[in-house]
Amino acid sequence: MNNPLIYEINIRLLLRGGNYGWLLDVPASYWESLRDRGFRYIWLMGVWETCESVIPKNCFEEGLIRAYAKALKDWTKDDVIGSPYAINIYHPAKEIGTTNDLKAFRDLLHSLGLGLILDFVPNHFSADSELIKKHPEFFLEVSEEVYNSEPHTFYKPENSGGKCFAHGRDPFFPAWTDTIQVNFTNPGLRQYYKTALTEFTDICDGVRCDMTMLALNNVFQNTWGMLLDDRDDTQPELWTELISAVRQKRRDFLFIAEAYWDLEWELQQLGFDYTYDKRLLDRLHESTAEKVRDHLKAEDSFQMKSLRFIENHDEERAVTSLGKDKSLAAAVIIATIKGMRFFHHGQFQGKRIKLPVQLGREPNEQVNEQVEAFYEQLLQITGEEIFHEGEWKIIECKKVWENNYSNINLLAWQWSLKNEKALVVVNFSATTSQCRLPLDVSDYDEQFELRDVLNNKVYHRYREELMLPGLFIELGPWQSHIFRY
Repeated sequence: MNNPLIYEINIRLLLRGGNYGWLLDVPASYWESLRDRGFRYIWLMGVWETCESVIPKNCFEEGLIRAYAKALKDWTKDDVIGSPYAINIYHPAKEIGTTNDLKAFRDLLHSLGLGLILDFVPNHFSADSELIKKHPEFFLEVSEEVYNSEPHTFYKPENSGGKCFAHGRDPFFPAWTDTIQVNFTNPGLRQYYKTALTEFTDICDGVRCDMTMLALNNVFQNTWGMLLDDRDDTQPELWTELISAVRQKRRDFLFIAEAYWDLEWELQQLGFDYTYDKRLLDRLHESTAEKVRDHLKAEDSFQMKSLRFIENHDEERAVTSLGKDKSLAAAVIIATIKGMRFFHHGQFQGKRIKLPVQLGREPNEQVNEQVEAFYEQLLQITGEEIFHEGEWKIIECKKVWENNYSNINLLAWQWSLKNEKALVVVNFSATTSQCRLPLDVSDYDEQFELRDVLNNKVYHRYREELMLPGLFIELGPWQSHIFRY
């Protein structure tokens, strides 16, 4: 399927919130409901085994405590279960079950026409990972002097035999003290990753790769080069090696990149099927239709490999960050453009609270029935074949009269498949706006119906008017049309 939908679930929250003992206790009807909404892939976040020992040492820093209190007013220490991205080893956590249980779950999804996506975290492991003792060469070791110079970035694991290592980090932020930084130049680590990912092909259908850019040669060298004994500029990119190795076993295995810093195109060239489109989210926050429109004029190959979203576990909830009406307009945009369409657990209910990933309990939030009904209708509409297999193009929004410039607030594009068309129009602004949309309807009857399937209205229009001067559009703030004709 082209332009597939993917749904992110924090599986640890789902299991605890539903009082399920383990993954296979979740009823099949739950996954069927997601299939029926048009989803093709389920991304389970939080499947892998972590180290409980890091929780008291690293999960009660002042900043984290403030975040816990903001998200969950009545939180207790028992609610803190550690980050799912501080992985011990790639073995299912006890609440998931065994590897065979995970395979059985994948088979269940397959029987429903769904695929399973799991996390792969290349940059680091848990600060107490058992791999530190087994394979210390996998990690970025430092001298005692370096360790003493910056104890927040470097540490001495209890199971390291007195050796010092770096914590994992993004170069623009403080180190993640519950993690240990890997050394991407180590051949053994690369082989370990190849083996692990090749084994993944037997239990899932793809991986969402965390902070993908950090594994690029130049990024790793720029972040840690001063600590590396040898610099090998001829070493191939890690992703080239890993993706090539996995594709030798399974060509349809998906690689999805969490990507930032305008490195999306580079990662796509290294073999990623989809890369996060954070730039689009930023432009949606800027509230200018013109910037969104310009972004959507990128090459088709880039568009098709972009993963579109307005929230995820790292971002603020869309209803909170954008406001309800604007978030729904943004949802229409991401659901009707090319690429992978990404939705987050709780988004359809209009949840407002971003939960720190270290928490295993979320607050009770009242369902926003208006938001829920809107998404239900939007997903039903965009589940139709035309929005996946059709041809997509931007439509120019023209002025209605000379001194009316509100047309710049409107976005419009068309899907075409066989003899059917779908026209999407979004007023991405806080003011009522008008435009005309010249449409090629030369092969239509003199008068025909335009069905606004989003707002359940029917319009009768004349062919010549729609061709010249064009379909008249007037939309209130953050309102949308989805026409079928």
